[in-house]
Amino acid sequence: MSTPKSSDSVFEKALDAKLELLRECQAKESSSVEFNGNSYGSCFQCLKIIGCETRKAYVLSAYNSMSKGDTGGFEF
Repeated sequence: MSTPKSSDSVFEKALDAKLELLRECQAKESSSVEFNGNSYGSCFQCLKIIGCETRKAYVLSAYNSMSKGDTGGFEF
């Protein structure tokens, strides 16, 4: 098992920031889905999903968080 690098927190902080922006957008657009009695934010019902810069930035940040900025494999 690998030990966390100091740069790992940089990617995690960036991911958290993008996730917060995404959740704010989902709340503003009232975009959510119901599952088992719970409501979850979702972009799939939003009319702006195609080409959405907020969603694109979040996906890129999630990718960078998993790959720690490298191209190729992921660390889970």
